[in-house]
Order: sequence, then structure tokens, then C-alpha cells
Amino acid sequence: MSPALSEFRAGIIAIIPASIAALPFGLLFGAVAAAKGLTPLEVLLMSLMVFAGGAQFAAVDQWTAPAAIGSLAFATLLINARHIMMGASLTPKTGAFSAPQRYLAMFFMADENWAMAERRAAAAPLTPAYYFGMVALFYLNWQAVTVAGAFVGPLLGDPARLGADFAFTAIFIGLIAGFWKGRVTLATIVASAGVSALVKITAGAPWHVPAGAIAGIVAAYWAAEPSKEPRT
Repeated sequence: MSPALSEFRAGIIAIIPASIAALPFGLLFGAVAAAKGLTPLEVLLMSLMVFAGGAQFAAVDQWTAPAAIGSLAFATLLINARHIMMGASLTPKTGAFSAPQRYLAMFFMADENWAMAERRAAAAPLTPAYYFGMVALFYLNWQAVTVAGAFVGPLLGDPARLGADFAFTAIFIGLIAGFWKGRVTLATIVASAGVSALVKITAGAPWHVPAGAIAGIVAAYWAAEPSKEPRT
């Protein structure tokens, strides 16, 4: 097996748990979109072009006929603003990518494959083959399950009954554990989670997403800043 093919295969294997965790949410999104009047083809087109579960849920939640384009755009902009910081974080690790590969990588970037790419880059060089192995499975999986949800989602009922609504949360708890670096990580988690929860309660969605991200960045910077006190 060639090195590139081996890396591609490793990327696929790495993203399998996150792909499984996406199943109930993809099915639920397809079901909600169908209930709002979208056809399976329209659900597929949204998943192909947007490829952002949080933004897609927000758009469908506000979907009307005719659609309120301004409101939809603003909500999805707020939710996806975190991708600016994710892209800035990931770009320095893409030294082995060509310029077209780097731009394509950012289009396919989602929370899960971004986290897995960062985790890989902390242990070994991030190669295009590994990254695109991850996104190939995750992207195709999202298309398949959202369309399936448009057909069969209404028959599944509430996924919370089976605890399926906790699947993504569980995945991210595992990913965060892999990034643990002591007090910096602790400060980042506490600040982002606390501020996000507070904003969600007081201001509602989608403001809690950028608020939590900004709080986490500030906390990480503060916790990592070396002491300015003179040594004795």
C-alpha cells in the first residue's frame, strides 16, 4: 500500500466514531426539513452546499415561505463565525497542502474533522491524504443520513428517548480529553462552557456560539500568558 493510500485509510478510520455520532442528528435534520416542506432533493442540495449541521438546523428552524433570507443569513453567519477561528488555527498545520488543497480543505472543514486534524497535527504531520480521507467519509455520510432522514425521519420519533441527542456531546468530550494540556485547557473549557450557557439562557441562540468561542480564546490567552512578575 502506498504511503498516500495508507494515510487516506488512516483518516477514514479516525473519523468513523464521529460519523456514527452524526447519524441521529442527520436523520433528525432530514425529518425536520421535510416537515418544513423541503423535498429530499432540496435537503440533499442544502447538505452538499452548506455542510454545517448547526447552520442547517438554524436555517430550517426559521424556514418560512417565502424564506426570510436576511434573517437566515444572519443566523447562519453567527453560528458559523467559529469557522474563522478554526480555519486560522488549522492553516499553519497545512504546510504539506497545495493552495487549492488548502482552500478545498477549508470548505469541507466541520467541527469533528477540524478537531481530529488538530489532534493528528499535534502528534504527526497533517497530510492531505489523511485529511481528505476524514472528510470524504464524514461528508458523504452527512449527505446520506440527511436524505434518509427526509424519507424515514418522521418514523423515528424523538431521538432523545434513546439518548441519541447526547451523541455529539459525548464525541466532543472525548476529543477535548485528547487535547488536555493542564490549566490552559481547563480555563478554556470552563470559560467557553460557562459563557455559552449563560448567553444561551439570557439571549438565546445563536448568540451563545460566538460568545462561547470568544470567551474560550480570551481564557486560553490569559491562562497561557507567562507571568510578568520578576523572578527572585
